[in-house]
Order: sequence, then C-alpha cells, then structure tokens
Amino acid sequence: MKEFEHGGQIELFAQELSCPIEEIIDLSSNINFIKPNIGVDFNHLNISSYPTYHKLYEAIAQNYGINTQQLELYNGGSSAIFALFRQLSLQTCTIYSPAYLEYKKAAKNFGYKLELINRFNAFDTGITPQSLVIFVNPSTPDGKFYEIEILLQYWKSQDATVLIDESFLDFTQKSSAIEYLNKYDNVYILKSMTKFYSSAGIRVGTLVSNEKNIQALRKNEPQWKLSQFDSIYLQEALKDKSFKSISKSLNAKNNILLENVLRASPLFERVYSSSANYMLVQLKSMSAQMFQEQLKPYKIMVRNCANFDFLDKSCVRIAVKSQKDIEALETALKQIEL
Repeated sequence: MKEFEHGGQIELFAQELSCPIEEIIDLSSNINFIKPNIGVDFNHLNISSYPTYHKLYEAIAQNYGINTQQLELYNGGSSAIFALFRQLSLQTCTIYSPAYLEYKKAAKNFGYKLELINRFNAFDTGITPQSLVIFVNPSTPDGKFYEIEILLQYWKSQDATVLIDESFLDFTQKSSAIEYLNKYDNVYILKSMTKFYSSAGIRVGTLVSNEKNIQALRKNEPQWKLSQFDSIYLQEALKDKSFKSISKSLNAKNNILLENVLRASPLFERVYSSSANYMLVQLKSMSAQMFQEQLKPYKIMVRNCANFDFLDKSCVRIAVKSQKDIEALETALKQIEL
C-alpha cells in the first residue's frame, strides 16, 4: 500500500472488475449510508456572483451550540488540518495512533518532529512539552470513544496545543470536547461534517476554538474558498431536522448487525467494538490483501489497514452500511474458506 492511501477508490475498483459503479458494495469508505433530504434544485442555483458565507457560518454554529466567532471553515477537513499545522508552526507533533493518516502527512510536510503514541498498549506514554497533540475521538480505524478529561488536564500541564478530531462524533450519543474550550485556551476541534451528512464531494471542514485562536486563523485565509454548491448543500442538509435522529438510530442498529455478522465468522481473530460507523477486524489466517481479493467476486470493497501505524497486514476496516449490504457481506464471508 502507499503510505497515505485511503479507502473509497470505487471508480478504480469498478474498472478493475469491469462493472458499473452502482454494482459495487463499498465497505471501505466510512461515509454515512443515509443521506439528508436536500430541497434545492442545483440546476437553477445562482452562481454568477461571488459567494458569501455568513448563513453557512450561522447554520454550523447553531448546529454545534457555539457562536460564529468560534469557528472557521475550510475546503474540507484535510485543508483545515494543513492550515492549522502551518499556522501553529510548532516543533513537535504527538499523534495518538493509529489515526487519520493526513495528520502524519501534515507533520512531515511542515517539518514537525513526529512522535507516535500507541493507543492500544502504550496509552500512558508521556508527551514532549509544548508539542502539538493530535487525538481522534472516536478513533480511526477502530471507532473507540475515549473520555479525555484526565488527558486534557495532563496535556494542559505540559503546555501542549491540542487538536481533537471529532469527525465521527455525530454518529454517537457522546459529548463533544467543545465544553472544554472555556477551560483550556490551546484546544482546537475538527468537525468534518461531510462524513455524517454523506457528502464527501462537498468540501467543508470546520475548526472550532476560542475566538482569539479563530481570529488568528482567519487572518491567513482567502476571501473565497468554498463554492456556492458546497455552501448551499450543507445549509440544506442542516435544515433536515429529522435526519440526525434517524441517521443515528439506523447506524446504531446496523452497527450491532455488522458486529454480530463479523463475530459469527471464523475468519476473524478479533473484532473491535466501535462507537462509530465502521469496525476494525483482525484476520485469523490471511492478509488484508488476500481478503480483499476473496471479496472481489462479490464486488465488495473493504479497507486494508496495513498502512496505519501499529497495525499490520492482517487488519481491515469495514464500514457500517445498509442492512442489504451487510447481508451481502455475510453471504460472502460464509463462502470464503480459512
């Protein structure tokens, strides 16, 4: 695998199998399988003038219970990550790993000394004072949610700057770290709304922090960075008031269904329980690459996790999708031999 390769390469997969994209069951991409109701005809959207963003800021601020001066918007979560690394220009970056690979990429690109803490067996490892700490919650690719108040106290004692990635928190009933913004000045929170609102092609990422930190970030941002399509789509998605509850309920139900299917299969050595819309599994007697090959006749994609830190070639991430897709996976698993 390439060092920073991601899942969701559905077009290449369909091309390889010589079949339409619509026939692919993509369990490699952790994008919500439920979509919000969008009541706009984009064929008639006015794009002749420059976009303004105040309504989008207000909608997102209201969604997270903050004010518009506590957030800044970016052309996707990855752009937000790179902007923050560039802005802070610190010496050391400590990542609680495995984690989203763009953090490691950003640390290398901006010349940070990289320190990795293994969340699975070295969680209590100390950090370098005044470092940039990255913590993904729920974690990826295993979906564990951590109570982090004690960790925050420790990071504060080390004068660390902390970025908490809550890209998948919307799938859970857990509380956001936004409550800590008034307790610790050097906390930033990443909200990648496109995961929950099933719109990876709509590039809107959000950084949340106190007003002073956000003001500093805004000074280096261009006047126009999101398209009118991005802005209107997300505003419309946020207007669908029933979407949140329906989506959380169905994802939770299918999370249980998927876990039961995986635990019933003899192919897996371990299945990690998850609070998010994906699960990490460890294969018993084959590599992730071999497993991917075995699933090709069923047109099913899964995420090889060999390029995540502290994981090996036996680890795979499988996304929570529709009941039909999970049943298709179950059928495939029963046909694959150890």
